[in-house]
Amino acid sequence: MAGVWIIAEHRDGDFRKVTFEAASAAKTVADELGAEVVAVVLGKGLKDKCGELGKYGVAKVLYAENDAFEYYTADAYAEAVAALAKEQAPAAIIFGASMQGKDLAGRLAAKLDVGAAVDCTGLAVEGGRLKATRPIYAGKVYADVLLKADPQVVTLRPNVFDVKEAGGDAAVEEVSPAVSEPRVKLEEVVKEAEGKVELTEATIIVSGGRGMKEPDNFKILEELAGVLKAAVGASRSAVDAGWRPHGDQVGQTGKVVTPNCYIACGISGAIQHLAGMGSSKVIVAINKDPDAPIHSKADFSVVADLFDIVPNLTEECKKAG
Repeated sequence: MAGVWIIAEHRDGDFRKVTFEAASAAKTVADELGAEVVAVVLGKGLKDKCGELGKYGVAKVLYAENDAFEYYTADAYAEAVAALAKEQAPAAIIFGASMQGKDLAGRLAAKLDVGAAVDCTGLAVEGGRLKATRPIYAGKVYADVLLKADPQVVTLRPNVFDVKEAGGDAAVEEVSPAVSEPRVKLEEVVKEAEGKVELTEATIIVSGGRGMKEPDNFKILEELAGVLKAAVGASRSAVDAGWRPHGDQVGQTGKVVTPNCYIACGISGAIQHLAGMGSSKVIVAINKDPDAPIHSKADFSVVADLFDIVPNLTEECKKAG
């Protein structure tokens, strides 16, 4: 059985959490298929770190060193991974459903002329094939998908699959896939503020909507998030109003998140927003409108003015340490 591949993501010289989640999920299905997990790492100056992926079940790393891989660009990465896949014929290729993973998986599937199951929340083996579970119709229905052609391309929703430690160091094999001159040139990398929690990787998210009334009021959410070591998100209405950057948007047209706890403040709960956070493990709604749709989705509802509740919640959390 050909290997089950994962495509590793890295930033500032470190592998991202979605890489470990993908490796752990791949290890589970690879064991059932009688295959090994192989990680593809495209980068610059990362060879010495590749072995650590063995801790998460990766048996071998295919490492490609190239200046074109220092930062992600869709055309360079897709061309390189497609070339390696055509040469080595993996049974499946698994990505995290991050911004990068979503972009790269679609391009790769097109280059290889295969199907793709995206934003999956479940992964199993049936009849020697991967069976992927994914939400459709804005999360109202879940579909089980079997992919007919190899390699089977799958992206996994962040924070859904547990990170499991399953081994020691991985063997590292250097490869040199041919890469054409990129059609896109990276001009600048703008980094987020130091210490800011990435939305898709956050275990706790505090989000605000139109009920925040004005952008300055997001400071009370930022204070609560600081105490909880959480990320701050926003609804589309708050982003469209210019109160928060688009990178903070949670929803069908923003980021899909699956934290352990999602605290929705002044968010009515439009279907597009629910599609982006409905799979959160615990949902807390704070909204003074008792008929707001968010309450029907919440595990805990507070029907009250958020400007009374959130500051008090922050103080209580400070006391609790």
